Amino acid sequence: MITIISSTNRPGSNTFKVAKYYQQILLQKGQKANILSLTELPDTFIATDLYGKRSEAFKMILDVFNQSDKFLFVIPEYNGSYPGVLKVFVDACDFPESFYEKKAALVGISSGKYGNIRGIDHFTGVCHYFNLHILPLKLHIANIKSELDENASLFKEDTVKFVNEQIDKFISF
Repeated sequence: MITIISSTNRPGSNTFKVAKYYQQILLQKGQKANILSLTELPDTFIATDLYGKRSEAFKMILDVFNQSDKFLFVIPEYNGSYPGVLKVFVDACDFPESFYEKKAALVGISSGKYGNIRGIDHFTGVCHYFNLHILPLKLHIANIKSELDENASLFKEDTVKFVNEQIDKFISF
């Protein structure tokens, strides 16, 4: 099973829009994928779900997450890296079984011109520590506001081409 992680807890984010777009393309290619938006984390997440403690709300999220064998992380740029809530989330997951020997694809987005290159690089290091295998083709979608149309779909020819290439490689990865 593929799980797409919308890696921010910002409501109404472009990250979630991109995650939904990826889900639609995967579905068109015959792949079922669910989305985990970090907006779904319990309000008491930091106080209740780190260091082996588990709230019922987070346990349900983690049970579904742990069943996945592939992850697609859509990661926005936050202060030149990735969101802190993503780090807290991976810290709260079961180590090493949530990620060990599984596979992932990474997509960076930003409102600036670099598409979260540094954040994707930083998160790649974390993934390697978990022994999570990363698809070599990482996408960096810059100026995300200009990449999405009124239906929250990516529409620029080059971006759509590279997204499809990444998805095809991820399916066979």
